[in-house]
Amino acid sequence: MRLLWELLVLHSVLLCLADDSSLHGPVFLQEPNNLIFPLDSEEKKVKLSCEVKGNPRPTIGWKLNGSSIDVGMDYRYSLLEGSLLINNPNKSQDAGTYQCVATNPFGTIVSREAKLQFAYLENFKTRSRSTVSVRQGQGMVLLCGPPPHSGELTYAWIFNEYPSFVQQDSRRFVSQETGNLYIAKVESSDAGNYTCVVTNTGCPSSSPPWPLSRTGVMGEYEPKIEVQFPETVPSAKGTTVKLECFALGNPVPTISWRRADGKQIPRKARRHRSSGLLEIPNFQQEDAGLYECVAENVRGRNVARGQLTFYAQPSWTQRISDVRVAIEERVSWECRASGRPKPSYRWLKDGEPLLPQGRVQLEQGSLSIANVSLSDAGMYQCVAENRHGVIFASAELSVIAIGPDFSKTLVKKLTLVKVGGEVIIECKPKASPRPTYSWKKGKDILRENERITVLDDGSLRIVNVTKSDAGSYTCVATNHFGTASSTGSLLVKDPTRVMVSPFSMDVTVGESIVLPCQVSHDHSLDIVFTWTFNGHLIDFEKDGDHFERVGGQDSAGDLMIRSIQLKHAGKYVCMVQTSVDKLSAAADLIVRGPPGPPEAVTIDEVTDTTAQLSWRPGADNHSPITMYVVQARTPFSVGWQAVSTGALLAPPVPEIIDGRTFTATVVGLNPWVEYEFRVVAANLIGIGEPSSPSEKRRTEEALPEVTPANVSGGGGSKSELVITWETVPEELQNGGGFGYVVAFRPLGTVSWMQTVVASPDAARYVFRNESLPPFSPYEVKVGVYNNKGEGSFSPVTVVYSAEEAPLCPQVRCWRHDEKEENAKRIRTVGNQTSTRVSNLRGNALYHLAVRAYNTAGTGPSSAAVNVTTKKPPPSQPPGNIVWNSSDSKIILNWDQVKALDNESEVRGYKVLYRWNRQGSTSVIETNKTSVELSLPFEEDYIIEIKPFSDGGDGSSSEQIRIPKISNAYARGSGSSTSSACTLSALSTIMISLTARSSL
Repeated sequence: MRLLWELLVLHSVLLCLADDSSLHGPVFLQEPNNLIFPLDSEEKKVKLSCEVKGNPRPTIGWKLNGSSIDVGMDYRYSLLEGSLLINNPNKSQDAGTYQCVATNPFGTIVSREAKLQFAYLENFKTRSRSTVSVRQGQGMVLLCGPPPHSGELTYAWIFNEYPSFVQQDSRRFVSQETGNLYIAKVESSDAGNYTCVVTNTGCPSSSPPWPLSRTGVMGEYEPKIEVQFPETVPSAKGTTVKLECFALGNPVPTISWRRADGKQIPRKARRHRSSGLLEIPNFQQEDAGLYECVAENVRGRNVARGQLTFYAQPSWTQRISDVRVAIEERVSWECRASGRPKPSYRWLKDGEPLLPQGRVQLEQGSLSIANVSLSDAGMYQCVAENRHGVIFASAELSVIAIGPDFSKTLVKKLTLVKVGGEVIIECKPKASPRPTYSWKKGKDILRENERITVLDDGSLRIVNVTKSDAGSYTCVATNHFGTASSTGSLLVKDPTRVMVSPFSMDVTVGESIVLPCQVSHDHSLDIVFTWTFNGHLIDFEKDGDHFERVGGQDSAGDLMIRSIQLKHAGKYVCMVQTSVDKLSAAADLIVRGPPGPPEAVTIDEVTDTTAQLSWRPGADNHSPITMYVVQARTPFSVGWQAVSTGALLAPPVPEIIDGRTFTATVVGLNPWVEYEFRVVAANLIGIGEPSSPSEKRRTEEALPEVTPANVSGGGGSKSELVITWETVPEELQNGGGFGYVVAFRPLGTVSWMQTVVASPDAARYVFRNESLPPFSPYEVKVGVYNNKGEGSFSPVTVVYSAEEAPLCPQVRCWRHDEKEENAKRIRTVGNQTSTRVSNLRGNALYHLAVRAYNTAGTGPSSAAVNVTTKKPPPSQPPGNIVWNSSDSKIILNWDQVKALDNESEVRGYKVLYRWNRQGSTSVIETNKTSVELSLPFEEDYIIEIKPFSDGGDGSSSEQIRIPKISNAYARGSGSSTSSACTLSALSTIMISLTARSSL
């Protein structure tokens, strides 16, 4: 018995040393593979590879057919870093199954099995072969009959002389199974000598020539399949399966492949040129089945069938891994492998078969060892095998047997706990087998009671802690191999209590609040305050714009939230932590703000001037929605504008829609205009974000109502009546097919002459008649029409027909650095005595001259005058335009425009304004950057602002639409960007002309 304990102690010391992770049993890095060695190889040496790691370094041996090889007894064997070298290998002595065996003090493992085979190919017998006589059109087979050999062969046939090889096609086929040559239909060109060439890993071997002669002609006959695959073809997973099928026949049969179960041939399959060979690469379970080869010609058809069955060598799905276990405990391993057929399992320990007995239980791939002893330590291997292969998996079992050791797991030196709390002092020495535990407080044995318990793992648990529990505690651990102890101290502290908790609040967007969090605690302990918002820790650096920790003392951790937004609503938790306890207090913050955007704005119905809308309310953000406003946008509007809602016969003013109403009828729309709508909600706190736009819908057509403005005319050539007008904007045309009806009559007559101008963009009509008297007055009016019918006419105005051969001035203008013959020419009409010359270069010297012209030609020129154009006006439009309405006034403000160095200084500003549907524009000039307009509120207005200087008018701002305003105060702003054209004095010269009669 004493010897057994001495052995255990010695072994425990070794295992302590083995605890170093660098020490371990053998592990294969490379295992031997199957090898085919050609007997005629010049190498005369075979190498079976094996590489192993382990610490200590393993020794390596080899087995042949299960028996150990004594390398020292045969000079032909030698080891090279674990690999086995065989010099002058002999087929009879060295062919067989090899395994590499690796051993170190932790155990032994064996490698997978590797087969060494020898390839050879003898020569054909040299006797000559008789001539084969066949008829033209007949099928023929030449047998190869390979000589004795070992290893896989490849076959080819030479026709007459090398290197003229028989080329395979639909008529000729060389089987790689038998080596035979098949000719489906012999032709006269096939006569000659045929030689079978056989090759394996060594040199090729050639048969004696086989003469072939043609003796006659044979008629047509149906296909006869001479080459076909077996009825059952076992096929390994992942391999390339080759199926041969070839038929003789006249005409030459065609070969096709199919699956008898109706499934498609795999797309990865390859058919060779003759179609006599079907290859299926990477064969898988789904590729198995019944395959058919069909040979047919005009005389008939024939079919060959074969079943492809699937098999797979074992492959690991679950390997075993190294295990370290304490003595007297239980260890279990399980390995699993896939394969077809299903693999069976066996186990090895240190390279020898392991059988079930007593403590050792084996079941399929499971191994269980109960009450582990030191003798169970070693290398274990799970072996999975079926008839197609064998695989090995290795793992090391380390059995630990040592006395208790606290060197790496001391009892915690100092443990803190609060009064009334619970504490666990861990005791986790390293020991095997598991020790028994006892505790001391000071020098006294600690007795268990309802508050004090020793847990199964040796830890000490004390509940409802009191001040008297403070002191030193020692854990004592004992097993067969010794006793050890470790001591730590327990300090008992007063608990932390929340004195002022955060409380739930109801606030409005933009306000700032403080959530209090104040505690009492043991001041000998450090305290940490943290806050979470909706479960996420607040980062005071990242979110410092809104969150700040305030308090100024170690017992306060108040949270300030500045400029509260809707996103700040939720649950706030103040967490207080010391080294002995942790507690928290929570509060809910409700944030009231303007409502969220309404949802699902839908156009339910449209007429020519109305649209029926519906929507769903958005979030009210804790303040009931009091009203909705509908806005619209068209391709002709500047941004979104409020629209009128309500009854059709009510005055067209924006109606306030009650917050509990989710439908509205928009009135006062223009017919035949594409509209989209959005809805804005408001509550007592403010106006919310607008909804997403609705779909775009076009209102229905209606008769046109707006007539052309500024109908006038005159001038033109002899016998012409020229009538002009301002076109009606597209948004006021009320329908498609828009055009104009021009009516005119001599002044004082009754009957009107009418003509239709079909273009909506037309702004001029010329009536020509040779009998038209010159400069005669005509009453003129212009009406409108569209697809719905005719609208009304404009007021009647008087227009004069053209004068007869009028004498008109012509102005010539050229720059000082240009030639006079290249002068720009401007012709005027009638008896004008002034004109505008535009598009000139700023700050440049120009020469101008005037001469008269009529239909007979031009007269003499006046003397030239010199004019220098001014610097161009400012190119920058007024920016940051803001408008406010108060009482009956509209006040506009804008930023000052600063001229560039090459531009003339700003002298003032022009404010242009007009009623939205009115053609005429009013202008106010000012030298300030603000202006006050007295305008009625019941109309929409279009306003533009532009600077002017000595160089003319500068760039204009974008049009600003000021909508109809129903309340006493409103405001808005406009963009500073402008795309308006600039009319400037730099490019314009007003010329006064003095008319004189022609000679």
